[in-house]
Amino acid sequence: MEYENNEYEAQTFDNVNFSGLSFKRTSFTDCRFVNCNLSNVDLTKTRFADVTFVNCKMLGLNFSNCDTFAFGIKNRNCNISLCIFSEMDMKNVVFDGCKIHDCDFYKANLNKAVFDNSDLQNSRFKNCDISSASFINAVNYDINLNQNFHKKAKFSLPDAVSLLKSFDIEIE
Repeated sequence: MEYENNEYEAQTFDNVNFSGLSFKRTSFTDCRFVNCNLSNVDLTKTRFADVTFVNCKMLGLNFSNCDTFAFGIKNRNCNISLCIFSEMDMKNVVFDGCKIHDCDFYKANLNKAVFDNSDLQNSRFKNCDISSASFINAVNYDINLNQNFHKKAKFSLPDAVSLLKSFDIEIE
């Protein structure tokens, strides 16, 4: 099936392998992807508006190439690794219970984003707005508070102790 230059509204994609395909110039509005493999999909000019991903595999995606108009995604229990979210406006984005490894969030607006119960191993946050974002029960994040705007961001122990790393202090 061809997925380039199309529009999908209120569609559910269940257990579909999109790996290596192209979503160029395609619009997804109010859609759900459940148990899908979206690894290495070309997202050039792709529009995601109120799209939910559940239990999906999403490796090597460059979300920075997406059409940012009305960008809105919710991710639940997804494997999101080696992805780029740089310079994106992702206010209110949801990553709940996700594995988010080796992802780049450089200069991303993550105001009010949710990373609850997620594993953020080797993911990079630099010059981001994480104000009012939630990292409750998130693990393995390495966020330098000197390099990110973080007013009212929420973290939980014990992983919140990692936030002190950038201050070059010793805790005993």
